[in-house]
Amino acid sequence: MDPNDASLTCAVNVEWNDAHGATMRKFAHKQTTLRLARNGMKEMFLELCAEKQSTIRMKLKSVQVHSKFMAEGKASIKFNEEKCTIFLSNAPPGLLVQFLKIVFIKLTNGNGNTSGRKEPLDKSELLKKSRTEILAGKSLNQYDEISPVTTTELIRARKIALGKGSVTTPSPSQKRKRPTDDPSSDRPRPKKLLAEETVNELAVMDVVQLNQEQKRILAACQSGQNVFFTGSAGTGKSFLLRKIIAALPPDGTIATASTGVAACLIGGTTLHSFAGIGTGEATLQNCYEKASRPNTAQAWRKCKRLIIDEISMIDADFFEKIEAVARYVRKNDKPFGGIQLILCGDFFQLPPVGRLPDRTRTGKYSQDADQDDESGRVRFCFESKIWRECVQAWYELTIVHRQRDQEFITILNSIRIGRVTDEISERLRKTASQRIETEGILATQLCSHTSEVDAINQAKLEALRSEPIVFDAKDSDPYSSKQLDTMLQAPAKLTLKIGAQVMLLKNYNIAEGLVNGARGVIVNFVQGLPLVKLKHRELVVRHEKWSVKVGSGMMLTRSQLPLKLAWAFSIHKSQGLTLDCAELSLSKVFEAGQAYVALSRAQSLDSIRVLDFDLRQVWANTKVLEFYRDLRKRINAVNNMEPVAVKRSLKKSLSSMGLTKSIMSKPLMVIK
Repeated sequence: MDPNDASLTCAVNVEWNDAHGATMRKFAHKQTTLRLARNGMKEMFLELCAEKQSTIRMKLKSVQVHSKFMAEGKASIKFNEEKCTIFLSNAPPGLLVQFLKIVFIKLTNGNGNTSGRKEPLDKSELLKKSRTEILAGKSLNQYDEISPVTTTELIRARKIALGKGSVTTPSPSQKRKRPTDDPSSDRPRPKKLLAEETVNELAVMDVVQLNQEQKRILAACQSGQNVFFTGSAGTGKSFLLRKIIAALPPDGTIATASTGVAACLIGGTTLHSFAGIGTGEATLQNCYEKASRPNTAQAWRKCKRLIIDEISMIDADFFEKIEAVARYVRKNDKPFGGIQLILCGDFFQLPPVGRLPDRTRTGKYSQDADQDDESGRVRFCFESKIWRECVQAWYELTIVHRQRDQEFITILNSIRIGRVTDEISERLRKTASQRIETEGILATQLCSHTSEVDAINQAKLEALRSEPIVFDAKDSDPYSSKQLDTMLQAPAKLTLKIGAQVMLLKNYNIAEGLVNGARGVIVNFVQGLPLVKLKHRELVVRHEKWSVKVGSGMMLTRSQLPLKLAWAFSIHKSQGLTLDCAELSLSKVFEAGQAYVALSRAQSLDSIRVLDFDLRQVWANTKVLEFYRDLRKRINAVNNMEPVAVKRSLKKSLSSMGLTKSIMSKPLMVIK
């Protein structure tokens, strides 16, 4: 997504009203392109272009933008002078926010004069300017695209948005503003187009951009291809997936994940909940009957793009059943009933959850990948016969963002494929004696079993002598609290004390390291809210709201403090987190990739402590190794194909015709 792209394609409804508010004329089109343009007088207009329709232009003057539902791809622009309102819907949320930002920036900057907008030109200046434009060969009715947003324009717009006012737009009285920063208020702060951050003139345009790998994947998804992309831990898979969701139209786009926590991170629902066939253990005929229920069948028929995160934890049997269900319900024989698939995950990390009664036996569960299917081995979804029919484009992200230490990145890449040298073993064993605690913030112990995590956190909390304070979550539907517990990290009941080790569950400020997974300790309570000491600063943590979709399409919300006890944490639930300091005990690892997941949560070797390291606890599934070997061959074959071949064939064809470059550059004829 180009941050300076001043265009947007979405569904548009335009209504013109009379002086009494009655609708006089309407315009509606499902695919309309909106573009910002200027005429010869440098006045800004909004252009609406639709197929088989004449272009509509509206002067951007005295307008009101209603952007409350931007996250759902909806907004409206009211033109007061023209008594007209434009309703936008089914717009890609990310592109809609970007478009409205540019509108806001350009309107607040006028002609780009930072000291205020220029005064209107008088008659003589107007005639002089018109004559200059005509002599330059430009028509006053010619409309050109607006210039890109400059740093100066962005700084000025942010100052106005934060209430500092300008020459033409003074700030409203502070007494009239609603007290949104009241610590005792649980009401969430209103969302704004421009974030409330200190304006840094040098870094104001330094926003997080997609790299070339990520741009290629985004383009493939927008083109309608069935895409699978993978990458090691910390390569930005979840970040890219959120960008993809924001760049696609909301109608028909279903974002899912194999686990509730992963689904919450991308603002979606679990795949099992959407599919409507439960765990998929029933017969195929029974799955057809379940998916044919009115609400489930309607969801399948409306789906145009199905996004599945953490695909590595979906087994082949379930993948095959939902593919058959999609064809059956949609009455379409194409793979997945013609739905576009966008799959994301790393098969070197956690494998599919098995249904074996004795999961503690690693041989049966994951380590022995060469067993026959009859022995009970859980198959990866890429082992399914329909996998290659469903996936058209394959990509692998290779640039690691979480770690900056090249030595640690090399170690993680080796452990990912199950290769542990003597040097790696020695280096990891050295971390057992290093001190990683700072300013009262203790290391989080990563455990392989959830029961062990709960026992450690409860025991440590009870050992503190300070008074406990309980924070109960506020759920939109109290009867769905248990369902929310499985989908969210934020607990329904949170008990805290002074001295409790906690972890942030929301991104507050990425630049300052206040991100999901940042560690801290509670040092006090201010007006009933915890004051948390983190590595770089202290923070009063207020209530935040989480929203998740369930299979029926209903949105459930939970309001709770974005904190969780962090003396210990589960390896399974740590996927996607970046931990400041972590302590690992790998003696109880029972799955392929579990050791890699735990180690890759850390940012560097200096922030990790590995106890009782044993190279026998590190292995990779042989089926996964074979899959990635084949995947890289496919990717390399695609990358090495076209440009060289085209250039060589063109060169041969010219030489075979007796033509040279000098002859081709001469004109065909000379007119004297």
